[in-house]
Amino acid sequence: MIAALRNWLKSLDVYANPRVRGMLFLGYSSGLPLALVLMTLSARLRQAGINRSTIGYFSLVGLAYSLKYLWSPIVDRLPLPLLYRLGRRRSWMLLAQVCIVIGLVLLALADPAVDAAHVALLAAFTALASSTQDIAVDAYRIEAVDTDGQGAMAAAYQVGYQVALICAGAGALTVAAGFGWKASYLAMAACGLVGIATTLLIAEPDVTAGRAERAEEPLITRFRRLAAAWPKPLRESVAWLLGAVVCPFVDFFARLGWRAGVPLLLLIVTYRLNYTTMGVAANTFYLDMGFSLDQIALVSKLYGILMTILGAFVAGALIRRIGVAKTLLIGWALLTIANLTYAHIAGIHPGLAWLATAISADNLANGIAGTAFIAFMSSLTSANYTATQFALFGTLWSLPAKTIASQWGRIVDAWGYPAFFVYTAVVGLPALLLVSWLVWHSRKTPV
Repeated sequence: MIAALRNWLKSLDVYANPRVRGMLFLGYSSGLPLALVLMTLSARLRQAGINRSTIGYFSLVGLAYSLKYLWSPIVDRLPLPLLYRLGRRRSWMLLAQVCIVIGLVLLALADPAVDAAHVALLAAFTALASSTQDIAVDAYRIEAVDTDGQGAMAAAYQVGYQVALICAGAGALTVAAGFGWKASYLAMAACGLVGIATTLLIAEPDVTAGRAERAEEPLITRFRRLAAAWPKPLRESVAWLLGAVVCPFVDFFARLGWRAGVPLLLLIVTYRLNYTTMGVAANTFYLDMGFSLDQIALVSKLYGILMTILGAFVAGALIRRIGVAKTLLIGWALLTIANLTYAHIAGIHPGLAWLATAISADNLANGIAGTAFIAFMSSLTSANYTATQFALFGTLWSLPAKTIASQWGRIVDAWGYPAFFVYTAVVGLPALLLVSWLVWHSRKTPV
């Protein structure tokens, strides 16, 4: 018993790694802008008198996170002039973090009641910088430690990210309630300096050169032979694009085959539809139900995120005992129950206790489903294209989800909140079929 406890405590030595501690702050830096250009911004827009349909269209700002696969090869491979002395990963992180701080300062100074279009452009700029930071941080996380340290890096990142969501959610709303939105966004811009300081203090990871290049060699070599007559600059540019964009697709289907690969990708596309479609409407729904910013900050942005962290711990235990596929199924079922709970309370004009109940169900379910989903996508990623394929999977699930979610305001205006939340449960039904297939498939071939 004592020996087992000693071995367990020894396994925590990995958290003494300075790069793991650094990832805690990089996770914070990654999580901070997300709420400020989406959920928190929607509350600010509502208080400025912006109608729900227009606020719904603001959620399209989130497409920057969905489309980051398109420029992830550039971040992954292109050195930045001047800043490159910091290293490829740190230079891109620093550029993105400086742009985030600038974007938040400009958002603080803007007034959506006067010029909503200007605020939308600033939000899009900040989201673009934030999603670029995510690409660089993901690449750093993968390259900074060996395989044994990846779990600790991911855990540190998640903790930092959730703390940032509390800061940008509950913290920003609390400051806004007491001092106004300008002070709130300026305070958040100051918090963005954490990422800049971390990037300047950490060390650039040692990268195993040529790993992806070796994996791409057969396809690239064949192309160069076929395009031998092309001008060399054009031939090399196309070869670079093939290696950066096409090879991750080729690798995925070469490993898994079409019969398994297609339904696995469809599962990625559909699994988060129910949560994302509902999530963008949450803050406006709370305000329309009569709750104050302080109440929303306490129950949703603080207590709710703590429930998400609890759900993540539960998911870790479930994955270890019953596997990823069955945990995905449990997460889907709990999210559907949470959506229907919101549909119920939307029709009764709830008190704070009912709000806490719905948020508990929603965030606990999201912690389980989200953690299982990350584990599922990670299991499909090749070591040769970890960052690029992960960005690809992120595009596949978030682009359709955010596009559908952008119409929530029109649906609520037409049908009301109860029908809307039933709708968010229904859009998740295709995922049930695909998760059920995955459970059956994993019995033959573990995922």
